[in-house]
Amino acid sequence: QVQLVESGGAAVQAGGSLRLSCAAAGYTWSTYCMAWFRQAPGKEREGVAGIYLSGATTYYADSVKGRFTISLDNAKNTLYLQMNSLKPEDTAMYYCAADGAYCSTGSRGVLKPTYNFWGQGTQVTVSS
Repeated sequence: QVQLVESGGAAVQAGGSLRLSCAAAGYTWSTYCMAWFRQAPGKEREGVAGIYLSGATTYYADSVKGRFTISLDNAKNTLYLQMNSLKPEDTAMYYCAADGAYCSTGSRGVLKPTYNFWGQGTQVTVSS
């Protein structure tokens, strides 16, 4: 049974920073891929950042490139999302996901919401 638990969401002002964490249990850490997604009210779920665990290759949505950094701590089985220079349009529920349909491809498909396992989400609210 794979369990993903996100934390770190909060309300911050524009220009601020947050670090989201996703603790994974019951997941084969050395293979596959993981990603962060977000969903704002009335909008589709959007892939924000993805990482291939074997080679640590990363992909980012254009809207967050240069501001967000995805990383992982193998020893702690934890995925992170460092978010800097936050903007009001970053406001959303953020989810981590594991074991996606594109995990074997090494491609930008890691940002597509085709994952088998999802966390419950953590809310990020950025005020202007």
